[in-house]
Amino acid sequence: MMLQGLRRRLRVRERVRQAHSAFDSRYRRSLQRLESCRDRHRGERCVVIGNGPSLNRTDLAAIGSETTFALNRGYLLFERLGGPASYHVCVNRWVYEQFGAEIDVLDCLRFATWPLRNLVRFDHRSVLLHSLSREFFSTDPKRGVWEGATVTYVALQLAYFMGFEQVVLVGVDHAFETSGPPHSVVTSRGPDRNHFSPEYFGPGTRWQLPDLRTSEQAYELARRAFQAAGREILDATVGGRLTVFPKTRFESL
Repeated sequence: MMLQGLRRRLRVRERVRQAHSAFDSRYRRSLQRLESCRDRHRGERCVVIGNGPSLNRTDLAAIGSETTFALNRGYLLFERLGGPASYHVCVNRWVYEQFGAEIDVLDCLRFATWPLRNLVRFDHRSVLLHSLSREFFSTDPKRGVWEGATVTYVALQLAYFMGFEQVVLVGVDHAFETSGPPHSVVTSRGPDRNHFSPEYFGPGTRWQLPDLRTSEQAYELARRAFQAAGREILDATVGGRLTVFPKTRFESL
């Protein structure tokens, strides 16, 4: 009962925050930009690019010609992709506090969350989403999204809203060498071995440890939502440990 009461209070607070944000021009413009994204890619395919080390064993040249979502510091791959991703998503405060200046100049539509609004340089390519605490898959991000302990899950909700028929995951290794309590903030002491570049979270960078269990629960919600709509999510990560989605080789597509 206590847990249910806490959840109700959180939802009330979230509704109040959403109501207050309606008076902010940044949020109103975000809603307009989101609406322009609705079903804009109906029936198409996209690639959501994770940031795992397996990307160094992935044919990125082939991916560069696809409609793509880059995540967090995924922009470090743009040169190898042959240009910017179609969309960029970052919902983590630690990433934005340290690398926001690099994200704000990316030449693509950029999605962040409302709690990061004062860190984001809001311009004509910025979209702010409300992040909600209840565990669900949002088919309409204009009403909010659940982060699901991974930015990849936010990208999947956006991909659904945009109408993509097929989403292919690459670089979603679902494995980290650094271990510790989920969501704990740690400081890198040397080259990053958890991502595709040693400079991704290089020495001195603060970052949050993953919550793989919660992200698996979120991915299962995504799989069911896509399946119910007659769409699919495929996992083309080289050697990835995620088992929620059907496996495939990107070259076979």
